[in-house]
Amino acid sequence: MTDKALPIDQQRKNDHVKSALAQQEIAKNSDFDEVRFVHQSLNTVDFANISLETHWAGATHALPFYINGMTGGSQQTKQYNQALAILARETGLPMASGSISAALKHPDMADTFTIIRQENPQGFVMANLGAHHSLENAQKAVDLLQADALQIHLNIPQEVVMPEGDRDYSMWAEQIAEMVDKLDVPVIVKETGFGMARETIEELMNLGVKTIDVSGRGGTNFIQIENERRDHLDFSFLADWGQSTPEALLESICLQDQVEVLASGGIQNPYDIVKAISLGAKAVGLSGKFLHVIDSQGIDAGIKLVEDWIQFIRHMLLLTGCQHITDLKHQPLVISGQLAEWAYQRGINTQALANRKQASS
Repeated sequence: MTDKALPIDQQRKNDHVKSALAQQEIAKNSDFDEVRFVHQSLNTVDFANISLETHWAGATHALPFYINGMTGGSQQTKQYNQALAILARETGLPMASGSISAALKHPDMADTFTIIRQENPQGFVMANLGAHHSLENAQKAVDLLQADALQIHLNIPQEVVMPEGDRDYSMWAEQIAEMVDKLDVPVIVKETGFGMARETIEELMNLGVKTIDVSGRGGTNFIQIENERRDHLDFSFLADWGQSTPEALLESICLQDQVEVLASGGIQNPYDIVKAISLGAKAVGLSGKFLHVIDSQGIDAGIKLVEDWIQFIRHMLLLTGCQHITDLKHQPLVISGQLAEWAYQRGINTQALANRKQASS
């Protein structure tokens, strides 16, 4: 139920978390199920020396996944940011905040974001802001969190469905280019669960963007979340709008030697992380999954989940003959079903993917 006493920005943040948690309870089909490894019966990997280290956004990271941005902007969501920041600190995971726009509008809400840096003073922290914001606001967001990088999110479908959403996107590209050029920290441009097409990726590269998060359909559905907040004009027909994360990774595959690709959206288990990295992601972000575990079971359960996932990924490298996490991008993959049909229609050569030469360990 909506609390009429709260400002609309704060209530929207609470509504987002409530809906995102509810969506985590629903079993979903995944395009990751249509990605298969080609089993090889011999390899030369030494489990003791397996490395999960990866490099993106100007830093080397010990683990190939991170806590993606979702929350902040209300006293309720401050508690989630605090718990997630402790999880990040205890596990070494990078972490992004939710959109800091709420703190820019309401400075009294700044502590719902600064709690992240307070709890995790040495961690890799990303601030998050929409593409409609100015360079000045972007710098304020970075300063607020003493951030190591800035995520600029692209969320046109969400804005369209959001009753109070933005309707003018004419300056987005120009503002992204200015942020990339003028900020002293790396800028990551990310989708918000609708995937990217190669045409978008090329446009972002032309703007100087070096790191993108293709953030595909399959995770938190912001069309559904915003539609639930409407009292007229039903957008539920658009619930499956956009590209899934595997589709978006396939879209990026011919550009991955020119831009760093991150992946998020619909990651349900550590096997999905392994598959996303094999499709070219430098690292994989999760938001709803961590939020749900923290909410339902607490921080210790979140830490245990991360530890278990690390061990699963290490064992998957052993199984696939990869000494280093980056070796996964050389693994042969067979694409089937609707994902293969998408690739065919978009002119993506999945036969080449199925016959890649493995990296020597």
